[in-house]
Amino acid sequence: MPPLKILITGGSGKLGQYLNIELSRHFSILTLHNANTGNTPEFNNLKADVTNFIELKNIFDYYKPDIVIHTAALANPAFHGAEYDKPVYDVNVRATENIAKLCEMNSAKLIYTSTDLVYAGYRGSMLKEDAKTVPASLYAETKLMGELKIHSATGNYIILRTALLFGFGLNRSLSHFDLLYKNLNEGKESKLFTDQFRTPLSLHEAARVIGEICKTDIQSGIINFGGINRVSRFEMGQILCRLIGGDERLLIPSSMNDFPNYPAVADVSMDTSKLQSYGIKQLDFEEATREIIKNRI
Repeated sequence: MPPLKILITGGSGKLGQYLNIELSRHFSILTLHNANTGNTPEFNNLKADVTNFIELKNIFDYYKPDIVIHTAALANPAFHGAEYDKPVYDVNVRATENIAKLCEMNSAKLIYTSTDLVYAGYRGSMLKEDAKTVPASLYAETKLMGELKIHSATGNYIILRTALLFGFGLNRSLSHFDLLYKNLNEGKESKLFTDQFRTPLSLHEAARVIGEICKTDIQSGIINFGGINRVSRFEMGQILCRLIGGDERLLIPSSMNDFPNYPAVADVSMDTSKLQSYGIKQLDFEEATREIIKNRI
C-alpha cells in the first residue's frame, strides 16, 4: 500500500518545520510555505498563498492529499487594533473555511491546529473539551471562528486545541523558549509570568503525536492537544534552569498585567485524557524539556 499523502500548510512555521521532519519519515508530504521557506526546501514543497482559493484548489487537484494538516495562521495573541482585523480574518477564518471545503470536495481528512486560548481563562484549571469558550484576543477569536467554519464545511476533521508550544525554533521561527535558553546561558534576566497557567507541549512531541493521529482512524471532533502538567511560564523557567545548571536568580517573577495590551488569560490548562484515550502516551514537562535539550537541532 502506498504511503498516505499529507499536505501541510504553514510548513515554514515553528510547528510546521517539525512536522516536515517527523512526517516525512512515515508519509509522503507536500509542505507549503509563503514569505519564509524555513526547512521546506529539504522536502517536497510549494510556495502558496493560503488566502487564494484558486491556488489552493490547484494544489489539491495536483497532489490529491489523503490528510491536510492546517497549521498556517497569523498567530500572535497580542495583535490589537483595527489594522489587524482583515489580514487575521483572511488567514485564520476565510482560508480555513476554504481548506475545509476543499477537503470535503476531495474526501481528505482535515487536522486543524486551533488554540487553548479559545477557552475562558477564568473558569478553573484542567479544562475538558466541553468547557466554556470565551476567546480574549483577536487571534483566539478567529481561531474559534475557524473551528466553526470547519464544522459547517466538512464532516471529516480533527480540531486540535493546541497548548503553548515550546522548544527551539528552527531557522527564522524563534520562540520565547529560545530567548529564555539564550538568556540563561548568557547570564541575562528573563521576566516570566507567575499568573498564567497552561499545559505546554513540546514541538518534538506535538509533531510526533500528530504523526500518530495520522495513523489512526479517530473520528471527527475536538481534542485538547497539550501536555500533562499545569505550569506557569515561571515554573517552566525554573525547570529549564535546573536542567541546564542555570542561575535561578535570573528568573524574574512578573505578571501579565505588567505588559500593556497583552490579553490576560489566567488559566487555560487542559485535561488531555481524551487524547490519551486513543492510546497516545505523553511525556511530562520535565521529560519533554530534557528531550528538547538532548536533541537540539
